[in-house]
Amino acid sequence: MLLQVLGTAAGGGLPQWNCACPGCDGARAHPQRRRRHASLALRADEGRWYLVNASPDIGDQIEDSHALRPGPGPRESPVAGMILTDAELDHILGIARLREADGFDILATRPVRDALLDRLRLGDVLAPYTRIEWRELGRDAELLDKRGSVEIAAVPVSAKRPRYAAGAGEDEGTWVVALRLCETTTGRSLLYAPALAHWTDAFQQAVEEADCVLLDGTFWDDEEPQRTGISARTATGMGHLPIDGPNGTARRLTGLRARCLYTHLNNTNPLADPDAHQHALLGEWGLEVAADRMVIEL
Repeated sequence: MLLQVLGTAAGGGLPQWNCACPGCDGARAHPQRRRRHASLALRADEGRWYLVNASPDIGDQIEDSHALRPGPGPRESPVAGMILTDAELDHILGIARLREADGFDILATRPVRDALLDRLRLGDVLAPYTRIEWRELGRDAELLDKRGSVEIAAVPVSAKRPRYAAGAGEDEGTWVVALRLCETTTGRSLLYAPALAHWTDAFQQAVEEADCVLLDGTFWDDEEPQRTGISARTATGMGHLPIDGPNGTARRLTGLRARCLYTHLNNTNPLADPDAHQHALLGEWGLEVAADRMVIEL
């Protein structure tokens, strides 16, 4: 199984256009610190790829990856579709950027699909331009692509819905999911959870079974949003388990057999600075920070 990390930043990217925090100013002064919105590309078959979430940076992310560039035909693209972990704007705004395609698949849970179609009217907006085939993403593993050997399953982690969908539908727990991707020929698997509000028993089992885990690293500690002045809420109050602290995810990941990397970093996270001492702490715990353009092969 082959994956490419297209981006590792939380909503707003790094730097964020209207932010002058130390993380954003540092990224402006040192372009190598810049991070695009969190996303993955997964190869389902030779010359056939799926994007995991469709970020506002989707055009540049495709251009930056040789495997995702069009050809050999003038309008022939290897991008077959996308998989959505939730309905947050920083994970779905890029869908409209693909309107030039002849058509593509979107895999999403039912609440996410309904939010995009009923609240954002995305189907109505894109219908004059392209064809979208919606496929429901469920808890049972199924082949991602009939021509490939990758199975996909959703692991529910939160009922947190985006602001534009407040009051929409039932209070289902599948508004936010982690993705379990498994190569059927080798049994190797990856767990992708860019937004994690609750560490459930099902999620614990998925982590223990995975060979690689890419996990929500939005905030370093629970008080970070309040301390930096970006929110009156804590990290957990915003739907993100922090990395460090008594409720942090680092202590749960330490000692696992899987390779564990953090992604979806907020611009206030000290890990945005490569010289921050928190990187040494992660190294002592056997954990890593994912990087844009990183290639993962399982």
